[in-house]
Amino acid sequence: MIRLDSFVVKGGKRLAGAVRVSGSKNAALPCLFATLLTDHEVVLDNVPDLQDIRTAVRLLERLGKRVTVRLGRVTVCKKGVLKERAPYDLVRRMRASAVVMGPLLARLGKADVSLPGGCAIGARPINFHLKAFESMGVKISVQEGYILAQGRLKGCRVKLPFASVGATENILMAASLAQGRTVLDNAAREPEITDLARLLTAMGARIHGAGTARIVIEGVKTLAGAHHRVIPDRIEAGTLLIAAAMTRGKVKLTDIDPSHLGAVIEALRRAGLNVSHSSNTLEAAWVRSLKPVSIKTRVYPGFPTDMQAQWMALMAVTPGRSVIQEDIFENRFLHAQELVRMGARIDVRGARAVIEGVPRLSGCPLMVSDLRAGAALVLAGLVARGQTRVLRVYHLDRGYERLEKKLRFLGANMRRVPQ
Repeated sequence: MIRLDSFVVKGGKRLAGAVRVSGSKNAALPCLFATLLTDHEVVLDNVPDLQDIRTAVRLLERLGKRVTVRLGRVTVCKKGVLKERAPYDLVRRMRASAVVMGPLLARLGKADVSLPGGCAIGARPINFHLKAFESMGVKISVQEGYILAQGRLKGCRVKLPFASVGATENILMAASLAQGRTVLDNAAREPEITDLARLLTAMGARIHGAGTARIVIEGVKTLAGAHHRVIPDRIEAGTLLIAAAMTRGKVKLTDIDPSHLGAVIEALRRAGLNVSHSSNTLEAAWVRSLKPVSIKTRVYPGFPTDMQAQWMALMAVTPGRSVIQEDIFENRFLHAQELVRMGARIDVRGARAVIEGVPRLSGCPLMVSDLRAGAALVLAGLVARGQTRVLRVYHLDRGYERLEKKLRFLGANMRRVPQ
C-alpha cells in the first residue's frame, strides 16, 4: 500500500556537514535480478532500503527465490522451482522489472512479463529489448497486457538504436547463458552497467568491454554464486551537491566514487561551486555567487537526465539566463510548472526550457510527478521563503534512502508528515 506522506520544508537554512551516500538503486536492481541466473547463493552488500528494492525482493520471491534482507545486505538463494511469470501487481510499480525477462529466458527458455510501470516521464518503450531477443532466436507476442517470450537464446550481433541502459542490462544477462558469442554494439556505458558486469563475472560469466560502447559476451552453461558490493548512488550524490550549491552551504559526501559524476561536477564548477574530491569523498563549498550554466542531457558520460530536474531548481535561483535541453526522455519537464508556482521564471517549449533566475522563491504546496522531479521540489523548498509542503513523496521513497533524515542532519528544517 502506498503511503501518502508529505514533506514540510522551511527554507533559509544553510547546509553544512558530512553525510554518507547510499548504495545505488539503479545498480542494485539489475544485480538483484541477476540472481535469477543461478540456483547458488548470491550476497549483495550496500543495497539501499527503498520502495523499489522492496518491490524487487517481492518479485524475486514470487519467481521462486528465498530472499533475506538485513542492514544493507541482501542474500538470495533457491527456494523452489523457478517460475517464468512476472505478475502485473508487482511489475506495474517499477519499470526496471522488465529486466527480469533476460534472466528468465536464459534459465527457462520462456518468460511471461507484464508490461512495466514506473515514473510518468515519457514512453520509455522496451521494444529495444524485444527486438534484441528476437534476433537471439526468441519469439515475442503480447497477450492481455503480458509480453510472452519463448525460445532458446543464441548469441548473435546486436546493435541498439539507442544506448538504452535497461536493454543493455537485459541483453547482458541473457547473453551470459546463451549459446555462443553475443556482440552488443552501442551499449550503454553507465557505471551501473559496469557494476552488473562485475557481479556477472564473479558468478562465472565471460564478459569483455563493459563500460564501453561494445560489449562481447561468451555464453557459458551455468553460473555460480557470488558476493558483491553495489556501487554508491551517483544521483543521490549529485542531488546533495546541488543542495549545497543552492543553500550556500558546505557539504562533504563519503563513500562515493567521484569519477561517476564527471559531467555534474564539471557543470557545478562552471557555475562557480568549489568542488574537491579524494578517491571516495566529495566536498562542495559555496564561495561566491553562482552564474548560470546551460546543459544538455546525454547518455553517459554526458550530463544525466536523472539530474536535469535538480539542475533546473538550481538555475531557477541563479541570476541570469540558462537553457536546459532534454534529449533523453520526452515529457520530463513536469516539475517546471510547480517551480513556476513558487515564482520561478521558466519557459518550456518542447524539449527545451529557458530559465531566468530569480532572487528568491516562495513556499507553497507542491505535487510530485516523478522521482527526480520530487528531488527538485525539495531542493527548491530548501531556499524558498516560508513553508513548502511537498505532496506525494512516495515517488522520492522509490529512489532516495532517508532523504529527509540526511538533509536534516546537514541542517535543513524539514519533516515528514504522515497522511
